[in-house]
Amino acid sequence: MVAVALGLAASLSWGLADFLGGVKTRQLNVLVVLVISQAFGALLVALIIAGRGQGPPATEYLVYGVLGGLSGLAGLAAFYRGLAVGAMAVVAPIAATGAVIPVTVGIATGDRPGAIQVAGLVLALAGVVLASREVGQEGARTKVAAGTGLALVAALGFGGFFVGIDAASDGDVLWALLAARSFDVLLLVAIALALRPGHDLSPRDVRDVAAVGVFDVAANALFALASREGLVSVVAVLASLYPVVTVFLARLILKERVRRIQAVGVVLALSGVAAIAAG
Repeated sequence: MVAVALGLAASLSWGLADFLGGVKTRQLNVLVVLVISQAFGALLVALIIAGRGQGPPATEYLVYGVLGGLSGLAGLAAFYRGLAVGAMAVVAPIAATGAVIPVTVGIATGDRPGAIQVAGLVLALAGVVLASREVGQEGARTKVAAGTGLALVAALGFGGFFVGIDAASDGDVLWALLAARSFDVLLLVAIALALRPGHDLSPRDVRDVAAVGVFDVAANALFALASREGLVSVVAVLASLYPVVTVFLARLILKERVRRIQAVGVVLALSGVAAIAAG
């Protein structure tokens, strides 16, 4: 029961982070959102590690973490931009299909997925196709929904992050996250200094964007705790439902609406992600 509660809490935290990040990206430059959120997230992980008092693993694991972090950063930039220009109810579930990437990598390296994972791959891909369909103004032909391309880039980036962090976690999960986020912050600061995105940030802006990083790290911590308390297969499914939170908040707060065919695609995509996690 504890594992179930922690898994759902992780899903809620990730969903909140995605929704809030998407909202703030509609108001601020995506680079500003990334710099602040990643910096606060890295600080929180560093504080947790300092409190634990355990040294870093071998360098190779930190390198895996950095590589995974770079992939995740590219995915996150595309994801936030996609949330800003498209419907969150469409973009979030498509981006969540990044779970397909680790399974694909596993197959390429000799893994044999179970029937549930194969079904999940099919459902996820079918869901992407349907969720990305949007009726044109003429009503007679369809077009690709806004943000779909960015959501697919985000899925690739998130998939690469999963692969990198999975390898880095063989050394230590928290150090893997710190390596990923620290390098990301240094890179983002360098880009920000070069581009100098002009924005007048209010205290509320800083608070909201910082919360994105905090929610994200909290979700990682909750997922790790849940994995220790119960079956990973169960926890992974619960945590993979985080787009539901984003979609619900977009419907409740932003009054987003999607067409019936897109709603079917969203359900299929989320079902596919859950099946992949269960496998």
